[in-house]
Amino acid sequence: MPNHFHILIKEIVEGGISMFMGKLLTGYSSYFNKRNKRTGSLFQGPYQAQHADRDEYLKYLFAYIHLNPIKLIEPKWKEEGIQNKVAARQFLNRYWYTSYADYMRMMREEKGILSLKEFPGYFSKHDTFSDFIEDWLTYKDFQNT
Repeated sequence: MPNHFHILIKEIVEGGISMFMGKLLTGYSSYFNKRNKRTGSLFQGPYQAQHADRDEYLKYLFAYIHLNPIKLIEPKWKEEGIQNKVAARQFLNRYWYTSYADYMRMMREEKGILSLKEFPGYFSKHDTFSDFIEDWLTYKDFQNT
């Protein structure tokens, strides 16, 4: 996304997420400022965090994060549904700034920072990630019938 990002991470040690986010955002800001010969703050404010305390919420977040880029081609898809599902799927397949490709079993170098086994067993042989995404892509279709 051009102006924000979402990240789903699991805390291993208490305070670990705060420490990780501090290092990530400071490191990226330093890199970006140096690369673009600029100074000053890069982000508008501190990062926001939500604790996924329910399994249903975690599953929702997983879908939200992976489908959020569709807003770039269909800004009102969440309110009105996806008008062109084929174009949406093709866009997601080409949008490399997400782990969508990794869960779709596409090969790419960035997969090394991801631990696919860490995500709970939501996607068995009968309920694949592809099926999960398809359900969300057609959500408004079912809601309007």
